[in-house]
Amino acid sequence: MPHKHKHISHHGKISGSSEWLRFHKNTLQGSSAHGATKSKLEFVLKCDSAGSVEAVSSGVLHMIQPEVQINIIHCGIGYINESDILMAETGSRLIAGFQVGVLPGIERELKAHAVEARLYDVIYKLTDDIKSISESMIPPVIQEEILGTARVIALFKSCRKGIIIGCEVMTGHLTVGKDFRIISAMGPVYAGTIESIHIEKNSLPRVHPGQKAGIKIKHFNKVKIGDIVESYRPPSPRKTRVWSPTGQIIRIT
Repeated sequence: MPHKHKHISHHGKISGSSEWLRFHKNTLQGSSAHGATKSKLEFVLKCDSAGSVEAVSSGVLHMIQPEVQINIIHCGIGYINESDILMAETGSRLIAGFQVGVLPGIERELKAHAVEARLYDVIYKLTDDIKSISESMIPPVIQEEILGTARVIALFKSCRKGIIIGCEVMTGHLTVGKDFRIISAMGPVYAGTIESIHIEKNSLPRVHPGQKAGIKIKHFNKVKIGDIVESYRPPSPRKTRVWSPTGQIIRIT
C-alpha cells in the first residue's frame, strides 16, 4: 500500500544529494586497506526528500563497520519502483526506504527478483537496522588473534593476593577487558583477563608500544622478569544469523 505522504516523482532527481553522495562515496564505502577480506553490503536508498537522503546518508557514514564495506549504490526520491529493484539486484538485493511507500505490483516484483525492501519512518531505526545487517555479515573469528605483546620488566607485591607485573609493550596493544596469558621459557603458565592497567597512579584503558605499565594478577605469583605477556582475542562462534534478502516488504516500526 503506497505511503500517505505527498506523492513525489517516482524517478525524482536529487542533484544536490547526488553530489553530496558522490563527494562522500569513498568514505561510505569504508576503508579499502583490507578490501580483499571485507564483506560488502550494497543497497539502494529511497527517501521522501533530498534533505532526507542527505540525513540518512550521513547517518550511514557515521556508523561504518571496519569489517564490512557499506555502499549506497543508488539513491532517489519517491516510491520504490521496478527500476530500484533492478538496481538492487546489482548489489546485496536490499532497498531501504525512508518515509516512502511502494508502487502497486512491487511486492510481486520483489519476490520475483529476490530483493528485500525495508521501510522506516525514523532515521535512527534505519541506521541501527543497517548496522545490525552489516554486523551479521562479519565473518566469525575462526582463529585466535594476537592483539599485543609485552615483556615483564619488574615485579611488585600487591596488597591483596597476587602481584603487579611491570610490562613494556612491544607490539600491538594491551587493553582492559581483553584476554591475556603469560609465556615463560617453558611455554604458557597463566591465562586470565586484564582487569586494570596503570602507569604510576593513573588508570588507563589501553597501552601501546614503548609504554611501561603495571598489570595486576590474582592468584599467581610465579611470573619472572623476561616472561612475555600476550594479549589475544579467542575464536568466537557466530551468534547471529547472516542476513539474506527475503523478497518481501518489511516495515521497521
